[in-house]
Amino acid sequence: MNTTLLIMAAGLGSRFGGDKQIARMGPGGEILLEYSIHDAVAAGFDKVVFVIKRSMEETFRRMIGDKIAGKVQVCYAFQEFDSLPGGFVPPAERVKPYGTVHAVLAARDVISEPFAVINADDYYGKDAFVTMADSLRRMRGETKAASMVAYYLKNTVSENGHVTRGVCQTDADGYLKKVTETYKIKPFPDGTIRDVNFREEGDILSPDALVSMNFWGLTPWFFGAAERDLAAFLRDDAGDPLKKECVLPTEIDRLMHSDGLRVEVLSTGSTWFGVTYQEDRPVVEAALRRLHEMGVYPETL
Repeated sequence: MNTTLLIMAAGLGSRFGGDKQIARMGPGGEILLEYSIHDAVAAGFDKVVFVIKRSMEETFRRMIGDKIAGKVQVCYAFQEFDSLPGGFVPPAERVKPYGTVHAVLAARDVISEPFAVINADDYYGKDAFVTMADSLRRMRGETKAASMVAYYLKNTVSENGHVTRGVCQTDADGYLKKVTETYKIKPFPDGTIRDVNFREEGDILSPDALVSMNFWGLTPWFFGAAERDLAAFLRDDAGDPLKKECVLPTEIDRLMHSDGLRVEVLSTGSTWFGVTYQEDRPVVEAALRRLHEMGVYPETL
């Protein structure tokens, strides 16, 4: 039975200023997602699905896919407008993909087992993959089951601008009660972390709030429910038709309340870091260099 990792890599990376998914940041020229694959393989994952744009396929195969093909099964899925449900045709001016729900749905033909989902441009840490692999094994045979690796908000903000995070609430049993996609979170000079989406002075958030960094564990049941909801989202006239996106935290929250999805919140000792802005890159490069120096990773991956 496969233990599958789906890597969402089709985003445009507009705030970073280019294809941040394939920017070389490790001391040996590693791209960030190589660390996730390395940690996933060590944790027992044996299948990797890249969700990319078709125009990226040759580059992805050359830089990473062919390199890991001897270690894991490698599949490709394409997040393009021709894979939207119901034959939906977007406005001619639309360039931006329709979000992370569409990214996951793009892989439905190559996944038939419980699977993990991550962003290509985040570092999640070794322990997070071990914890998720255990969760996926527990999900075999389940339908409306899911899990999420949670991180503390204070460890996921950027000094270089605002970030989007799925802010979570959990119940006493460690299951997700609510997740709210929060779009403009930034640290303030007074040490607080605030959501400035609705007003300039912002709403203060707890630095120890648990947040989703799009590290989800899902079962194939998710595909049918998500296709139904994405089709409804696309038909809905609400939102800017050129920019609106259907995102995983919002969809997960919807499925918890409409379909009875139960989401286990997984704790981890891992540290998250990632690149949203060009100015974040030196911090990430330094962190990766330290991990190599400490022996967490070999000289080159």
